[in-house]
Amino acid sequence: MSNLRKLILSSRPKPLDFPVLSADHSGHIVYLATEGYPKLAADHILNGEAVGHLDSIVGGAIRQFNFIANRTLLRDADILKDEGKVSLLARIYEALVQMALNVVGFERDIVGFSDEEAAKVLAKIFEALKGLESLERKALGGEAPIARTTIDIFLADMKKVMSGYYRPPGSMVAYVAKEIEKEIKSDSAMESFLYAAKRQIENNVYYRFSKLGMCKFGNDYALGLRWLRHLGFVQVSTNPVLAAVAYEDDPTLWEDYRGEDLCPDFEATIKHEEELLKNPNAYGDELAAKGTEVSIWPNLAVFRPIAVASNMRHGLVSLQLNPTIADDYEKSLREALKIYFDAEEFLRKYDYYLLWGYSANIERGRPNIVFKVAGSSPAAIELTRKLESLGIGTNNTVTFTVSQEVELILAKIDGRSEAAKKGIPLTTVYETNMGGRLDDHIREVQAEEILRSALERLEDKDAALKRLAEALGAWDEVKGKGSLDEKIKAICSRRFLSPLNKEPFIDFLAECGVPSASKEKVAECLARLEEDIGYCGILVTKRVYEIFFSPYNRPKWLEYIRSKYGLTAEQAEEVLRGIDVLPASKRKPKETLLTLSSLNMTHTEFPNHQMNVLLESLNEAFKVEDYRESVLVGADLEIPLRLMGEWKATAEEFIKAYELTPEQISVLREAGLVKPEKYGSRGIKPPEWGLFGATMKTMDEFTKSYDRFKKKCIEYASKLAKK
Repeated sequence: MSNLRKLILSSRPKPLDFPVLSADHSGHIVYLATEGYPKLAADHILNGEAVGHLDSIVGGAIRQFNFIANRTLLRDADILKDEGKVSLLARIYEALVQMALNVVGFERDIVGFSDEEAAKVLAKIFEALKGLESLERKALGGEAPIARTTIDIFLADMKKVMSGYYRPPGSMVAYVAKEIEKEIKSDSAMESFLYAAKRQIENNVYYRFSKLGMCKFGNDYALGLRWLRHLGFVQVSTNPVLAAVAYEDDPTLWEDYRGEDLCPDFEATIKHEEELLKNPNAYGDELAAKGTEVSIWPNLAVFRPIAVASNMRHGLVSLQLNPTIADDYEKSLREALKIYFDAEEFLRKYDYYLLWGYSANIERGRPNIVFKVAGSSPAAIELTRKLESLGIGTNNTVTFTVSQEVELILAKIDGRSEAAKKGIPLTTVYETNMGGRLDDHIREVQAEEILRSALERLEDKDAALKRLAEALGAWDEVKGKGSLDEKIKAICSRRFLSPLNKEPFIDFLAECGVPSASKEKVAECLARLEEDIGYCGILVTKRVYEIFFSPYNRPKWLEYIRSKYGLTAEQAEEVLRGIDVLPASKRKPKETLLTLSSLNMTHTEFPNHQMNVLLESLNEAFKVEDYRESVLVGADLEIPLRLMGEWKATAEEFIKAYELTPEQISVLREAGLVKPEKYGSRGIKPPEWGLFGATMKTMDEFTKSYDRFKKKCIEYASKLAKK
């Protein structure tokens, strides 16, 4: 079986014809699949113009696939040694499987297929796959190794998610692959596989949320996207950390080009770039940009059919610009426009095959891409406004505070209104709230204050810190630090002291008599503090959403936009409808479950966070309907009061994150919001964004990750140059 797997995976797709000689949609599907592009072939059906005709299109493809399989299997009993025949049958199996999942999954709702039309087509694909497997068994002495190996490869791709970047409890996609695997029957591999896959999709909490229209979801990771698309995920986010991780999980991004979905690997992308290869060290940023593009082209391809079918309301890929130039407007704009141009070039070719035979009124090549603009300086405001005015979407990131997000949403409104007035079609765009990272920052600052206060009671502070560090498993990190302050920061980092109420920390504080001599009192105090801090990001999300998108404020903003920019009511609605709050960097299921909304909300989920939400949904008491419009449900009023009052360090940082600026209050008053001063005026102003602790920590992490990834790109290019 392993030899068969290697044979299938080593089979290269053929270059596609231009112009295509397909006569009809059924023939085009067969052509793409048999030439080595089964996913692209399956995605060809995801088009609004196929609604009402899906049965005949898929039926025609099944007829041709069946004919080809019969000819192939009847010719030669020793087929397993023939790479061409094995790969041909594997491609037919995969194309049919992918089409089946496309009509099972949420894609059918986006495209507009009725449940009746989808069920009818699905039944025929099931029968076709059963028939092909039976034919293979008849030809190969009762076994169907090609069918089974095709399934194994499919599941292995799902298991790649977080394989090189594991975080407990692991990825939801890999978990689902293992659950499906348990149900595959040796005597009916294809049928049992598809039934298991269908159950996993339809019973998944994200699919149920999506199906009920309760919220939209995105993936904070570069792999596993096709499966997540079936569950209703309509967006993917990337950053320097995740671009590098994609290469760890899937090393074929560097080389071993199989041409899947027309997406070249890094080597294929740069091997003709003579100037870059002549002196890779001098072109590190350019190589890193190429490497980032390689990691997102497959994402663009996966989401392309739903982006086109939804007129860019779904299927957007967020790409973060180079963090080392984030505060330079001109350089960042230049990089964004260059990548956008490259994406257009890639997608025009891709669309030619994906959209072949469909209406030419649909614009080809417009990238389903939005740029992540870091809110680390005032440059983000102008860059956001400029890109939006060109019809190029933005996703503001490195954003933690209400005042940051309000300012950047206002910039979005400004730029989108300019574009709408010119008739430029708009896309969905995002305002990220990195809630988990805000919680981490506030926890770290508060932990440092508590620890310093405790150490003041002790004579031998270094010895005490060593005991605590050893108990927390942090000594290897701490022992190399020079100053006491550096040691405190290391111990109090999320890596070692999350949650705040870890047993060793409780013991240490109780021994020091902080805040009292009772261990039970310390534990109780820290547990409540940890619970409160875990709401910081949630509270910011709820407040930003309330300001712009609550039922009582949203109409006011629509009228404000219409009046200020001279737009029609329809244009104003288009401007506002496409701006989504994007909660991100989450640590606990409640950060998703307590901030859901059917309008102006997309949640981006890391793979292990998806798993935690799934596990939460499996609890007997869990009810999906309990979370409808949960973002509008107010949190316990005592929580923000405690956050702003009981602990000095927490209060200082939370107030910066939770309140507005005086200038923003004036804008809200102009828009007609009632008593905007209730939101407070002590929030951070644009010149202070880069000095906020969470911003500095995140930009430092992103910059270091970017530099490591750039180094890898330079090293690979240098090796290639020597060839």
